[in-house]
Amino acid sequence: MDSANTSNNGVVTEEDKLQSERPAEVIEPESAVRAEPYAKPETSGDRDRLVREKAELQDLFLRRQAEFENYRKRVEREKSDLFEFAAMDSAKALLPVLDDFERALKVETADKEYARGFELIYQRFYDALKKLGLEPISTEVPIFNPHIHHAVEMVDTKDHPDQTILEEYQKGYYFKGRLLRPAMVKVAVNQ
Repeated sequence: MDSANTSNNGVVTEEDKLQSERPAEVIEPESAVRAEPYAKPETSGDRDRLVREKAELQDLFLRRQAEFENYRKRVEREKSDLFEFAAMDSAKALLPVLDDFERALKVETADKEYARGFELIYQRFYDALKKLGLEPISTEVPIFNPHIHHAVEMVDTKDHPDQTILEEYQKGYYFKGRLLRPAMVKVAVNQ
């Protein structure tokens, strides 16, 4: 018999030769082995790193949430300002009609019913503008204020104190607290 096929007492057999000639099985290194997704960290350093990352992500989340809230408030404020600006332009466009009504009411007419109807229409129109935010500039203090009055005429007189409003040619108005149109006035000047 062949010496390659002899017994197992230290002698190499044919079967042993075949196994040695076969390629070895490929074994993956430990780093390539997948870890479970929620495996516990192996060291306290990993745990500290994860705690820091969590804190950073929470901080980032809170900052982004605050930024979004500020953005939302800014958009709401801008939208409100836009609507207010549009309403302000509309009210400004209607002021000449209101002025014409006031001038028409000052004219004497023989037909009292016609004048009364005109007054009612004017009052209704004025109330509608007032509900939108129109407010007349107060004439309680008859002192000229360049921020709310436009001096159309200045009269040199000693009968009235300096900067006193003598006459109002055209009413001035605020719209929701903002100056819409200054009042046109005649002002006394002492020189």
